[in-house]
Amino acid sequence: MAYEEKSRPAAAKPHNMIMEERSRLSVTSVEDVERFDENEIFMLTSQGGLAVRGSGLHIEKLSLDTGEVSIGGLITDLCYEETMPSGSLWSRLFG
Repeated sequence: MAYEEKSRPAAAKPHNMIMEERSRLSVTSVEDVERFDENEIFMLTSQGGLAVRGSGLHIEKLSLDTGEVSIGGLITDLCYEETMPSGSLWSRLFG
Protein backbone atom coordinates (compact mmCIF):
# COMPACT_ATOMS: atom_id res chain seq x y z
CA MET A 1 0.00 0.00 0.00
CA ALA A 2 1.53 3.28 -1.08
CA TYR A 3 1.70 6.14 1.38
CA GLU A 4 0.20 9.34 0.05
CA GLU A 5 1.02 12.55 1.85
CA LYS A 6 -1.87 14.95 1.95
CA SER A 7 -1.02 18.61 1.92
CA ARG A 8 -2.66 20.73 4.55
CA PRO A 9 -3.33 24.41 4.03
CA ALA A 10 -0.85 26.50 5.94
CA ALA A 11 -2.25 27.96 9.12
CA ALA A 12 -2.89 31.66 8.75
CA LYS A 13 -0.45 33.73 10.76
CA PRO A 14 -2.04 36.40 12.93
CA HIS A 15 -1.66 39.90 11.52
CA ASN A 16 -0.98 42.53 14.18
CA MET A 17 0.26 46.11 14.33
CA ILE A 18 1.63 47.91 17.35
CA MET A 19 2.28 51.65 17.11
CA GLU A 20 4.28 53.50 19.74
CA GLU A 21 4.01 57.30 19.89
CA ARG A 22 3.60 57.60 16.08
CA SER A 23 7.36 57.04 15.81
CA ARG A 24 7.64 53.25 15.80
CA LEU A 25 5.46 50.62 14.13
CA SER A 26 5.74 46.84 14.42
CA VAL A 27 3.85 44.68 11.90
CA THR A 28 3.49 40.89 11.83
CA SER A 29 2.44 38.53 9.04
CA VAL A 30 4.40 40.48 6.41
CA GLU A 31 5.03 38.50 3.24
CA ASP A 32 7.14 41.01 1.28
CA VAL A 33 8.26 44.65 1.22
CA GLU A 34 7.63 45.87 -2.33
CA ARG A 35 8.99 49.40 -2.16
CA PHE A 36 10.23 51.92 0.36
CA ASP A 37 11.66 55.40 0.67
CA GLU A 38 11.70 58.01 3.43
CA ASN A 39 8.05 58.98 2.75
CA GLU A 40 6.35 55.61 2.11
CA ILE A 41 6.85 51.92 2.80
CA PHE A 42 4.57 49.48 0.94
CA MET A 43 4.40 45.87 2.10
CA LEU A 44 2.29 42.82 1.37
CA THR A 45 0.65 41.26 4.41
CA SER A 46 -1.73 38.35 4.89
CA GLN A 47 -4.52 40.95 4.95
CA GLY A 48 -3.52 42.76 1.73
CA GLY A 49 -1.17 45.57 0.78
CA LEU A 50 -0.27 48.00 3.55
CA ALA A 51 1.07 51.48 2.83
CA VAL A 52 2.80 53.29 5.70
CA ARG A 53 3.29 56.99 4.98
CA GLY A 54 5.11 59.71 6.87
CA SER A 55 8.52 61.39 6.96
CA GLY A 56 11.95 60.10 7.81
CA LEU A 57 10.71 56.51 7.56
CA HIS A 58 13.27 53.73 7.84
CA ILE A 59 13.09 49.98 8.30
CA GLU A 60 14.68 49.12 11.64
CA LYS A 61 14.07 45.37 11.49
CA LEU A 62 13.01 43.09 8.64
CA SER A 63 12.59 39.32 8.90
CA LEU A 64 10.54 37.73 6.14
CA ASP A 65 11.21 34.32 7.70
CA THR A 66 9.13 35.28 10.73
CA GLY A 67 7.05 37.92 8.89
CA GLU A 68 8.06 40.79 11.18
CA VAL A 69 8.85 44.39 10.22
CA SER A 70 9.72 47.31 12.52
CA ILE A 71 9.57 50.84 11.14
CA GLY A 72 10.86 54.07 12.65
CA GLY A 73 10.15 57.71 11.75
CA LEU A 74 7.13 60.02 11.88
CA ILE A 75 4.10 57.92 10.85
CA THR A 76 1.17 59.93 9.53
CA ASP A 77 -0.92 57.41 7.57
CA LEU A 78 -1.65 53.67 7.46
CA CYS A 79 -3.68 52.46 4.50
CA TYR A 80 -4.67 48.97 3.35
CA GLU A 81 -4.86 48.62 -0.41
CA GLU A 82 -6.24 45.78 -2.47
CA THR A 83 -3.53 44.28 -4.65
CA MET A 84 -4.24 43.42 -8.27
CA PRO A 85 -3.69 39.83 -9.40
CA SER A 86 -0.49 39.36 -11.36
CA GLY A 87 -0.30 38.16 -14.94
CA SER A 88 -1.84 39.30 -18.17
CA LEU A 89 -5.52 39.98 -18.69
CA TRP A 90 -5.87 36.78 -20.71
CA SER A 91 -4.24 34.61 -18.05
CA ARG A 92 -6.54 36.07 -15.39
CA LEU A 93 -9.62 35.48 -17.54
CA PHE A 94 -8.78 32.01 -18.78
CA GLY A 95 -6.14 30.78 -16.32
